[in-house]
Amino acid sequence: MSAITRQMLRDYLNDALPDAELAAVEKALRESADLRALYREVIEQEDRGEHTVGAIWRRERVSCPTRDQLGGFLLGAGDPESLEYIEFHLKTIGCPSCQANLDDLRKANKPGKK
Repeated sequence: MSAITRQMLRDYLNDALPDAELAAVEKALRESADLRALYREVIEQEDRGEHTVGAIWRRERVSCPTRDQLGGFLLGAGDPESLEYIEFHLKTIGCPSCQANLDDLRKANKPGKK
């Protein structure tokens, strides 16, 4: 794995890394005092609130489908363009928040659940 960047630490903080990278960052944080200091800086920066368009977009999850839209996606209901976008958002972008939401919907709709 290449050097851990500020962006990777932001993604780690926001639980937006693939599992393998998440584990690598956690291991590196345990082993490096310098990296932990950089991580504290990233946390402070996030707490101050970055106000760029990109930061607001990510923080507010502007491109994420709603829970109702994800439910429709599970049922195959909705217009083809919306379903195609949701599939792209889940599979290509790999949004961890929406994937977790979708998993929750799947569990809630399993036969035998009330």
